[in-house]
Amino acid sequence: MGSGTRAGDVGLAVRHYLDHLAIERGLARNSLTSYRRDLHRYLDFLSEQGVETLDQVTEGHVLAFVGRLREGDEGHPPLATSSAGRTVVAVRGFHRFVVLEGMAARDPAGDVRPPAPPRRLPKALTLTQVEALLAATGEGRTPKELRDRALLELLYGTGARISEAIGLDVDDLDTESASVRLVGKGGKERVVPVGRYATEAIDAYLVRGRTPLLERGPGGAALFLNSRGGRLSRQSAWTVIRSAAQRAHISGEVSPHTLRHSYATHLLDGGADVRVVQELLGHASVTTTQIYTLVTVERLREVYASAHPRARG
Repeated sequence: MGSGTRAGDVGLAVRHYLDHLAIERGLARNSLTSYRRDLHRYLDFLSEQGVETLDQVTEGHVLAFVGRLREGDEGHPPLATSSAGRTVVAVRGFHRFVVLEGMAARDPAGDVRPPAPPRRLPKALTLTQVEALLAATGEGRTPKELRDRALLELLYGTGARISEAIGLDVDDLDTESASVRLVGKGGKERVVPVGRYATEAIDAYLVRGRTPLLERGPGGAALFLNSRGGRLSRQSAWTVIRSAAQRAHISGEVSPHTLRHSYATHLLDGGADVRVVQELLGHASVTTTQIYTLVTVERLREVYASAHPRARG
C-alpha cells in the first residue's frame, strides 16, 4: 500500500496498526480497545473533512482534530484533557507507523503535542483552619502533644518540606536569631526565620517534651522524636497531621505539603515578593513558586465576584 492509498484503505491501515499493537507489542485488551475507539474517532473526523488518502492529511487536520477533542462542536462533546491526550497519542502512533511501513510519505502528527493537563492549584488552608489544626494537637500536657504542636508550628511557620523537618537536629536551631537551617533537595541548605509562635512551641517541646522521649531510646541529636525515642519518621509525621485534621474537622486531604502551600499562599496574600518566597521555600526557579500566585489571583477573583456591584450579570 503506497502513498496513493484511498480513503477506504485508511481503515485497513488502522487495522494493520491495531494488529501490530496486539501481536508485536502485546498491548493489553483494555488498552487496545481504547486505541481502537480513539482511532475510529479520528477516522470519522478525516472523513468529515473530505480527506481521501493518508498523504492528504496535513498537520492542520491533526491540529483541528485536537481542537475538536478539547472544545467540541455540534454533536461532539469536548473530552477531558486526559482523554484528549490519550487520543492524540494514538493518532501520533498511527501516523508514525504508516510512515515506517511505507503506507504514507510523511508524518503530519509528528510535531503535534498532546494537550497539557491544567495546572492544579495548590490547596491552601485558611488562617482559621490553620489555627484549628494547631489547636487540635492538644493542650501540651504530654510529650507527644508538645512535639506535635512544635512540628506543625514549624511546618507552617517555615514552609519546610516534611523531609527537611524530620531531618532536623537540635543544633540546626538558632534561638538567638530565631532561625533554622534546612537542608533541601540536592543537599542545598537555606536559613529561614522562625516566627514567635513556632519558637515558643519548639521551646516548650525542648524543655518539657523532648527529654522524656529521648530517655526511651537512641534519638541522639534529632529534634523530633517518636514514642520510642528514635527520630520521627516521615510516615509518623503524616499521621500526626492527618489525626489533627480529623480532630479539627477539616475536610479533604491535609498533608505536610498542605502546610507548605498555606505558608506560601499566606505570605503572598500578605504582600511578600514572589522572589523572597522562592528563597524561603528553597525553589531553584521562581517559576515553581509562581504557581502560588495563581492561588492568590483566584482568591482575588472570588472576592471581586462577591463584593463588586458590577461583577455579576
